[in-house]
Amino acid sequence: MATVVEPERQKAAQPTYHEITRDIAATLGRPSRAYFMLLAFVLVVLAFGVFALLWQIRWGLGVAGYTPPVLWGVYITTFVFWVGIAHSGTLISAILYLFRSAWRTSVYRTAEAMTVFAVLTAGLFPLIHVGRIWYAYWLFPYPNQRQLWVNFKSPLLWDVFAVSTYLTVSTLFLIVGLVPDVAAVREKATGWRRKLYEVTSLGWRGTDQQWRHYTRAYLYLAALATPLVLSVHSVVSWDFAMAIVPGWHATIFAPYFVAGAIYSGVALVVTLLVPLRKVFKMERYITVEHFDNLAKLLLLTGMIVAYAYVVEYFMAWYSGNPFERDSFFNRAFGDYWWATWTMITCNGFLPFLLFFRKIRRSIPALFVLSLFVNLGMWFERFVIIVVSLSHEYDPYAMGHYTPSWVEWGILAGSFAWFFLWFLLFAKNFPMVSITEVKEIIPMPRRGRRGS
Repeated sequence: MATVVEPERQKAAQPTYHEITRDIAATLGRPSRAYFMLLAFVLVVLAFGVFALLWQIRWGLGVAGYTPPVLWGVYITTFVFWVGIAHSGTLISAILYLFRSAWRTSVYRTAEAMTVFAVLTAGLFPLIHVGRIWYAYWLFPYPNQRQLWVNFKSPLLWDVFAVSTYLTVSTLFLIVGLVPDVAAVREKATGWRRKLYEVTSLGWRGTDQQWRHYTRAYLYLAALATPLVLSVHSVVSWDFAMAIVPGWHATIFAPYFVAGAIYSGVALVVTLLVPLRKVFKMERYITVEHFDNLAKLLLLTGMIVAYAYVVEYFMAWYSGNPFERDSFFNRAFGDYWWATWTMITCNGFLPFLLFFRKIRRSIPALFVLSLFVNLGMWFERFVIIVVSLSHEYDPYAMGHYTPSWVEWGILAGSFAWFFLWFLLFAKNFPMVSITEVKEIIPMPRRGRRGS
């Protein structure tokens, strides 16, 4: 009897085309009190971050905690962190689309939006790092009357190309995917939202010709965006690998950074989806199965990152290079031991809990685990950058770096900046794809003739 009743339950729970449009469009209605409270908190933190930035602009980079030889600190650490966060959006959206993974349909819009806003956040930090933000345009290669050309040997210039390329492609990918969904909610909107949807829907009417061009454009963009997962963060890793600093000069950095980027990005997708699912009442469309699949992806990339940690320490010992050995010994037992062991615990040990099915399918447990993963991934970048720079070759030149309140304020402001854009986007555009959710449910059957 159970084998007969269970399919009937699933059939009853299956939403219709009308219900899908109605439920997802309902998330764009009047914001709740909880939404306004969260938005107010984000604005307060952002205001503090802006104050810290203005303080630095007024008094110069001396208010930061830079101590020679550590001249890359929280700012570059956070830059690498946000660029890494952005890569998971491309993975979930583009690569899983190419492999026709049906479970991506309910979560990929969150990942795409996260990608764009994470790149926008990452792009701020090279500007903040140079100190005089008003001279940042000198980093861009364009013909100018100064008869100066940029230094292509500079990692800052590599980052300009990496961030601008990734931002362009990921934004196009997000906009193209939104077109049919915006058209679906366009007719129900009023006021300024209706005008916004009329512009962003690009005259979409759902004709056969439009669908044909849309599917081809989306496929080509997915194919174009996929190599960016490997190339862009590889370029960021070369900021370090091309130097001769102990702990940096390694060929593993490109795949190591890419795996870590996907790892941290998937964790943030989980962090965003849990409250989004609850606040917008999307339990019918973002199910436990979606979190289970994300947890498996988190487990896979976490194992790759843990393997990279083991390889790094093994090669430091096996190479016989005294500077490499001393650098990695200092990471584990030196002044910054607490950062290293936070990184290893959060990224190397905790993800193995995902081997247990109960934890993979427990949404509260996944939410807490995702917070620890993102904490560990930020400390991973901190350990790579700060600890390596503070302990190079000459003992006389070694130093200790302690971030100042200005750096912590700008770091907190960057998270507020990211969540501000995400909250505004979530309340004005569908966070779950209407068209793709409809594609994966069975087509309604018509009654037989004469019945």
